Amino acid sequence: MLCLGRAVYNDATMPHTQLILLRHGETIWNREHRIQGHLDSPLSEAGIAQAEALAERLAATHFDALYSSDLGRAQLTAQKIGAASGREIIAEAGLRERNLGILQALTRAEAQHIHPEIYARYRTLGPDYQVPGGESAQQFVARVADTCRALAEKHDGKIIVAVTHGGVLDAMYRHATGAPLDGARNTVLLNASVNRFDFVEGRWRLVTWGDVAHLCGASLDDV
Repeated sequence: MLCLGRAVYNDATMPHTQLILLRHGETIWNREHRIQGHLDSPLSEAGIAQAEALAERLAATHFDALYSSDLGRAQLTAQKIGAASGREIIAEAGLRERNLGILQALTRAEAQHIHPEIYARYRTLGPDYQVPGGESAQQFVARVADTCRALAEKHDGKIIVAVTHGGVLDAMYRHATGAPLDGARNTVLLNASVNRFDFVEGRWRLVTWGDVAHLCGASLDDV
């Protein structure tokens, strides 16, 4: 697993746009290990505290725009940041979690029991497999990459903060580093983590990953 808060790349001499991706605070379904996707679950008590700690950290950080997935768990986290920083929240549907169709709201054990063939295909058929009612990994990563590039081009040379989801973090990590979509995940996707990418000459560079220095307690990985 990639180390927490690790500086992966840094070159302050080149002009660039910064994209700071934040995962939302812990939800009730995170604790229950339920597949959320485009469905929603309220922040847990711990998740609210995480969002508040994240907001306190961002209040001392200069940034030019605050975006958020339009899903409730991201919006609730972003509201804490907006209140602390005075920034208006811009909802962006392209920052949503991957849509996993009929598997959503189920734990992985339930999905394997209720939809054994579909769950097996989801786990083994690779980036082109589309869960019924959902989107494939290939479609998801393309959506995330297009959205983040559009934000970087709109705010050229600026610092953008975006509250999003674990799957989006993984998608951007793979897109920026060239990691294969069908390869095993070797990163952590922590609730309320800070993850920074630079957009330099039309390409993404990963700068820091999994930074949760602002949290007092543990943060759940998106397993």
